Amino acid sequence: MNNKEEKIKHFDASGIGATDSNIFGLPFTVEEAELVIIPFPWEVTVSYSAGTANGPQAIFDASKQIDLYEPFIKDAWKLGIAMEEVSQSWLKKSNELRSKAETSIEMFAKGEKPEINTVMKSIQNEIHNGCNDFHTWVKERCLQHLNNNKLVVGLGGDHSTPLGLMQALAEKHESFAILQLDAHCDLRNAYEGFEYSHASIMYNALKIPAVSKLVQVGIRDYCEDEVKLIEQSNGRVTTFFDRHIKGLLYKGNTVEEIFQSILKELPQKVYLSFDIDALDPKLCPNTGTPVAGGLEFEQALFLVQLLVESGRQIIGFDLNEVAPAENNDWDANVGGRLLYRICNLMALSNGKFKDHK
Repeated sequence: MNNKEEKIKHFDASGIGATDSNIFGLPFTVEEAELVIIPFPWEVTVSYSAGTANGPQAIFDASKQIDLYEPFIKDAWKLGIAMEEVSQSWLKKSNELRSKAETSIEMFAKGEKPEINTVMKSIQNEIHNGCNDFHTWVKERCLQHLNNNKLVVGLGGDHSTPLGLMQALAEKHESFAILQLDAHCDLRNAYEGFEYSHASIMYNALKIPAVSKLVQVGIRDYCEDEVKLIEQSNGRVTTFFDRHIKGLLYKGNTVEEIFQSILKELPQKVYLSFDIDALDPKLCPNTGTPVAGGLEFEQALFLVQLLVESGRQIIGFDLNEVAPAENNDWDANVGGRLLYRICNLMALSNGKFKDHK
């Protein structure tokens, strides 16, 4: 009997999470786990409010009180989920560059141009290089686990962070679509002067040749340039705006009917990118850029469930923009519950559970 089997034999899935346990109170190490969560403590280019770099640790801490019982998947916890330690060196680097980014953003707001202002140009170059180094690190970490046949999940941090994970998956899969749940299109080119802005993640993702399609759901805050990009994408980008979804609901369409129309746009292999501000902001009030409207908690998970039930494969996913509040773990609580449910659904889509309803 190996160590993982021994741990499963003696673990009380109905008990409380031990202080020395891994995420969700589970007993597994990263080496034993079949699904590995990599924290991305990075938020250099956030444009409204900060705090997401502390999201991974906050979710880890809040996760210990989440019950492990999954009604749709028998003994789901036995899969083995583990989270790597939060990199303190990257968190420190993020804080350092974030301070400099704020200086550049203030200059940008005053009409300064990097072509003229040498200080601004120097800051932007430093941030560009720092972000590029971070994405390279993410890609290498993800490939290490993918090469060991593990499922990989990215936990941000701001929404710029999963680019390296997408690039890693592109080396393993010839073609896949991105299903983006978000309040924002994130299709801006170099927002506020930063190529790797959180507002540019999908613009950058579309540069990856393996990304055949981008399907966006819940979008309700966007600019004219992003609409033009969608319209000129020749179908590579399909957007289901929150206003349109709600309009169909008000006219009597069911949620399942609407979601099935979304799934028809997706191929067999899907990467899920979940910005928590896709949800109604009552569920994530401290996220960086909250927007009125959005999906309910179970609506979002129902969409992912239907995706899995359709026979499609979730090859990877990220959860981003969870920002903890001082003396309040509500955002982390919601984020942790999303994370656990989607981890199990992802594993199910990859054939990890044989006994499920």
